Amino acid sequence: MGVGKSTVGRLLAEHLGVGYRDTDEDIVAEQGRSIADIFVDEGEPAFRAIEKRAVRRAIAEHDGVLALGGGAILDEDTRALLAGQRVVYLSMDVEEAVKRTGLNVARPLLAVNPRRQWRELMEARRHLYEEVATAVVPTDARGPEEVTQAVLDAVELKEA
Repeated sequence: MGVGKSTVGRLLAEHLGVGYRDTDEDIVAEQGRSIADIFVDEGEPAFRAIEKRAVRRAIAEHDGVLALGGGAILDEDTRALLAGQRVVYLSMDVEEAVKRTGLNVARPLLAVNPRRQWRELMEARRHLYEEVATAVVPTDARGPEEVTQAVLDAVELKEA
């Protein structure tokens, strides 16, 4: 959350001359409401089912840069779909997250005590991000262009 996946994803797609797609944007367009509203109205399990379908569809249809929501990797089937793909995990620490987002934006999983919840989410997810990642690119104290170049360097050195 707040790591810059959308900004870096768009820059990366532009640099590579390919399309960009974000599954969170797909979900909002398909559902006609925000992700926060889906969480509130239907709960996390319902959202994760919608997200799983959106990711599956995007992987099948899109051959450019694809940005996934932070919880997409929680699903075992999604992780299996990502196997063999070039996957970049953009990492950052909580202090950087606070700087970038203030942890006060509409993040349904961070509604109460955002710093603690962010840390707990990362502790629960980090190993899954690393499991599917072809490369890990730290984003702390880096601008979008610098992160984009680091992603390009990382994926050129490591084949999928």
